[in-house]
Amino acid sequence: MIASALIAALALAAGPTAGAGKAELRPLAFQQHAVPDKVRLGDPFIYELQITHPPGQRYELRPPRDLGDLELTGTERARSDEADKAVTNFRLRMAAFALGKQRLPDLVFDVIGADGAAGTFETHGPQVEVTPTISESAAQNGEALYDIQPPADVPVRTWRLLWALAALAAAAALAWVAFRLLRQIKHAIPDRVVPLEPMDVRARKALDDLRAQDLPGRALFREFHFRLSEILRGYLGERFSFDALECTSSELLDRLRRLHTPGLDYSEMERHVHESDLIKFARAGTAPEACKRELEMAYRVVHATTAAAPPPVPALPPRPPPRDAVRPLP
Repeated sequence: MIASALIAALALAAGPTAGAGKAELRPLAFQQHAVPDKVRLGDPFIYELQITHPPGQRYELRPPRDLGDLELTGTERARSDEADKAVTNFRLRMAAFALGKQRLPDLVFDVIGADGAAGTFETHGPQVEVTPTISESAAQNGEALYDIQPPADVPVRTWRLLWALAALAAAAALAWVAFRLLRQIKHAIPDRVVPLEPMDVRARKALDDLRAQDLPGRALFREFHFRLSEILRGYLGERFSFDALECTSSELLDRLRRLHTPGLDYSEMERHVHESDLIKFARAGTAPEACKRELEMAYRVVHATTAAAPPPVPALPPRPPPRDAVRPLP
C-alpha cells in the first residue's frame, strides 16, 4: 500500500505527459491502489483510482490496450461534485495470470475543461503480488497446478424434461384462464376513450419528471440535455405543426425562423440550441446551476407560447331540421 501511494504521488507530481492538454487541466489530487495488493493467481481484485479536479473538468478513461498477463473484466465510474472541487472515482475489476510482482497497466484519461479545452492525463500503474493457488506445503508434497482442460461429458441424471413439460402445461392452463377472464372483463366494462391532455400540460409534466430525476446532481449533464432537447422539440413540433424531432439543430432553427411562432423568444431558443449541442456532442463542461437555468427557460417557452396561442374555436351545435322537412316513413 505504501508503494502504491508513492507511485501515485510521483504520477501526480509529474502531471500530464508530453502531448497532453494545457497545464490548467491537471488534477488537484490523485490516488490509486489495488484492493487487495496481494492476490492469488486468477482471483479477482479491484484497481481503484481517485481523481480530484475542478468542477468544470471531466475525466474519461481510455480502454487500456496491452494488458499482458492481466485481464480486465469490468469498469465502473462515479463522480461527486462539491462547491469548489469534484471527485471522479474509477474501479477496474481485474485478474492476474502470472506469478510474482505484476505491474498494473498505465492508464490514459481524456480531460475536457470547462472552456472546451481538451488534453490527456497519464498514470503509471502500481504493483500487485500474485501468489500461487496452492500452499507451500502442498507444493513440497509434489502437488502441482494443472493446465486448463478441455470440456468433458459428465452424465447427470435429471428430471429437466419432465419439469419442462409440466411448466408448459401450467402455462397453457394459466393462458386459458386469463383468456376467459379477459373476455368477461371486456363484456362487463364498456369501451372508454381517454381524452389526450393538452400539449402544454404534457410538456410541463415531462419537465417536472426531468426535474425530479436530478440528472445534473448526479453529473449526468449530457443525459439531461438530451432529455430536455427531446421534450422541447416534441412540444414545439406539436405547437407549430412540424416534425421537430427529425430536424437537425440548423433545420430546427430555420423552421422556427420561417414559421409564425407567437410567444417564442427566438434569440433565447437559438442560444439554448447552440449551448446544448456543445454539451451533448462536444462534451463541453457545465454545472448544475446552468442546467437549472435551461430547465426554467423550457418552462418559459411552454408558458409563453401557450399564452400567445389563439383560443380554440368552440364546436357549433348541430342545427335542427326545418319543420317542413320531409320525414322518412317508419
